[in-house]
Amino acid sequence: MEGLQRCFVLHSRPYSETSLILDVFSENHGRVSIMAKGARGKRSPLKGALQPFTPLLMKWSGRGEMRTLRQAEAMGLAIPLSGNALFSGFYLNEILSRVVEQETGYHQLFYDYVTALTELAQHSNPEPALRRFELALLDSLGYGVDFLHCAGSGESVDESMTYIFREQQGFVASLMKSSNLAFTGSDLLALASRQFTTREQLKAAKRFTRLALKPYLGSKPLKSRELFLLRTRKSTQ
Repeated sequence: MEGLQRCFVLHSRPYSETSLILDVFSENHGRVSIMAKGARGKRSPLKGALQPFTPLLMKWSGRGEMRTLRQAEAMGLAIPLSGNALFSGFYLNEILSRVVEQETGYHQLFYDYVTALTELAQHSNPEPALRRFELALLDSLGYGVDFLHCAGSGESVDESMTYIFREQQGFVASLMKSSNLAFTGSDLLALASRQFTTREQLKAAKRFTRLALKPYLGSKPLKSRELFLLRTRKSTQ
């Protein structure tokens, strides 16, 4: 039997009349699939606890792809997300479920996830927190990119120049400025520091992370992104 460890529920779905199947992101074991027997029962003490964005202590047992929940308790109140922050939180959960392998430890990424949720709860603009987490996720996946040097010459990036992103190579100085793969040196320095002080830097960071994450996410649309777009359309009608 595993010991108690810190976790977050990424997603849950009903199983039988009273149980749940949980997709959990844990501090020491990464993503784990867990059967929570009886968790949906009327008298279950877990009925309100096994929700996304609630910090949990959990213990499970078993082998194979599906474990069995033995103990769970909330460490505190759920991180308060609403509006765009809530949809952004669902997005983080979805990309973790899609990209992170099961039973693979991502200790640093767990803390990056907690940091991202905290930032989403504290700031009205979710974009910087999302970009920082996506970059942290890419780092954890071993997607190493040098934002500080030109891949062609090895020289330090000049914030006034333009660079083209080449997959599996990096950023190469270029005169092309209108391409989707073109980034200014200022954009690259912001990506390196993960500090985005202008709207243009945030847009460039979003463009880069979408390019870099595409091979991991595949062609299947993200449900969280579709829900956010639907909400945006309704709010403007």
